[in-house]
Amino acid sequence: MSAIKQVTIVGTGLIGGSLAMALRHHGIRVIGSDKQRVLAKADEMGAIDVGIENPARACVGSDIVILATNVGGIIDSIENLGPMLPRNVLLTDVGSTKVEILKRASSVFGSSAGSRFLGGHPMSGKEHSGIDNADRALFHGATWIFTVDGDQLTDLAHEYITLIASLGAHIIHLSAQQHDRLVAWTSHLPQMVSTAFAAVLQDEAELEQEAHITRAQMQEVGGRALREMTRIASSPYSMWRDIALTNAVNIEDALLKLEQRLTHIRENLRTPELRAEFERAARFKKRD
Repeated sequence: MSAIKQVTIVGTGLIGGSLAMALRHHGIRVIGSDKQRVLAKADEMGAIDVGIENPARACVGSDIVILATNVGGIIDSIENLGPMLPRNVLLTDVGSTKVEILKRASSVFGSSAGSRFLGGHPMSGKEHSGIDNADRALFHGATWIFTVDGDQLTDLAHEYITLIASLGAHIIHLSAQQHDRLVAWTSHLPQMVSTAFAAVLQDEAELEQEAHITRAQMQEVGGRALREMTRIASSPYSMWRDIALTNAVNIEDALLKLEQRLTHIRENLRTPELRAEFERAARFKKRD
């Protein structure tokens, strides 16, 4: 018999709202906490059972509290909500960086942090945020990373991870440091590349107006490749600000190495080295 009867989700946007839908589908009572207009939409969509704007009140009676705001909001919520939660309540999150979040949990919970806080990060999302874009199937087939020593897991944490797996997510465990370095390359760098690419295209479209080259023409001629490369450029700065602040060193390292690679390609457009670069890149896409 499941020990998880009720969860509170603080932040019912894209990720929090999607998770709320998925958990309700599994028969779990979901209390949402967010701005009133967001809660009204979440209720209208059937994502939550009850909406309570005040996070502290929303946590009352829940077995698990899930922090699904931006990274800065998660860190603040650990500080504000952590001390008031009963010791048998599991606090977890869906934040895109982990080192700073785990540091705050350790500061708040001390030696019991390993049993009271479970760091988590679903590797799923869309280029458009908000409850309007929530999707119960968002996590199906996605990887969900948990940053915890397996020996520290409580029975409730084990049950929560099993519940997340039942949503169709693939579970892996990493240290906070491993997580932040890995996602710098696989998630944060692609976002910065897409943002830079779309921004330089916008610059060129504005500069080229006298030559009658418009942004619409670029989009039409660019086709699928251009759409795929710039799709996530629509992601909001409000979400990425905290990611950049809390994982700056790893993102800087990834960007520097990419800059060096691009420079190498630019300098070898007329030499056989270009072929070598294409061949090396193709190796990454091959199955082992």
